[in-house]
Amino acid sequence: MVNGTLSSGQTLRSGHPYHMHDAIYAQPGALRLLTRGQDGALAAAAARLAEAPHVWLAGIGSSWHAALVGELLFARVGGLGPRARAVHGFELVHSWPDLGRGAAVVAVTHRGANRDIAEAVARATAAGGSAVAVTGKGGDGPAGAEPTLRTVEQEASGTHTVSYTTALAMLAALAAAIGHDDAVARQLDGLPDLLAMLLGQEAWEDLAARFGGRRRYWVVGAGANTATALEAALKLNEAAWIPAIGLNAEQFLHGPWAAVEPDDAVFVIAPPGPAHSRCRDAARVAAGIGASVVALIAEDDREIAPLAAETIALPPVPELLSPITAIVPLQLLSYHLAVQAGANPDTVRADQSGHGRARAAVAP
Repeated sequence: MVNGTLSSGQTLRSGHPYHMHDAIYAQPGALRLLTRGQDGALAAAAARLAEAPHVWLAGIGSSWHAALVGELLFARVGGLGPRARAVHGFELVHSWPDLGRGAAVVAVTHRGANRDIAEAVARATAAGGSAVAVTGKGGDGPAGAEPTLRTVEQEASGTHTVSYTTALAMLAALAAAIGHDDAVARQLDGLPDLLAMLLGQEAWEDLAARFGGRRRYWVVGAGANTATALEAALKLNEAAWIPAIGLNAEQFLHGPWAAVEPDDAVFVIAPPGPAHSRCRDAARVAAGIGASVVALIAEDDREIAPLAAETIALPPVPELLSPITAIVPLQLLSYHLAVQAGANPDTVRADQSGHGRARAAVAP
């Protein structure tokens, strides 16, 4: 599928397991192989970005969510501080007048063909700057981006999963290279095993059955997991075709909580770290209203667990790396909610005549 249209030669499945299911379970193996053979490209990209006066991370869709996490990784692990900034690819091209002389763009794009990302790369290089691409295999990547860091082969499902987690991990590896942070590099090496354990820890079909059919789904996170909340809501939209809203915890508490009803489900992503306390407050509000809270928390969390109808234990990883693991249970829940609703999670509804025509009418 490209831009919501089924690709020629793509083989669709008519029942579980769909391609999305395969991709979710392929993530531990994909992470193990991610940087193999790319040490030179990583070092070259890190050296280039370390010298840039401004580093803009740009993406659209899931790639935009990855860029949001990348901003924090570059600022803190990479030591770039305020020089690192994530901006939506469309807005970077159409709303920002100037990237700054010598600025670098990190183009996050799984397919590598988005016109706004290509324009952002062109603007950076025309102004004496540079561009680095984090993109999938099997495509050319944005013209002018060098070096190009490759993640995984193009996904057969239109609802992307493994391409998102590998983009996050590549950005983390790049941040560790910029900041010469060997500890983070070692922690990344341990993620595949932790992710494999996470994939096997729950009866995901039963969990989806318990929380299916709700009026609305809310996903709340903070810090780096603000992006996880946005990404999880997108997966619920794309895969299961159900209304879902992703919000930062403070934003949720600033007003949107007033729209929560007792027959809603509220997913709260709250690993240990500075964002935990405000996520606890969000869970307290949702539970007080009577909504079902599903908490993604550390196994020993005693503050949020009593507020939750269900808890999902997250692996013990640093908060900045937790988006790589925290999104996976939400991918699985989206997948099984889709299956239970009779939706094909691979097509993003492009195979249905009304939705397919509507999307094709605005495709670039």
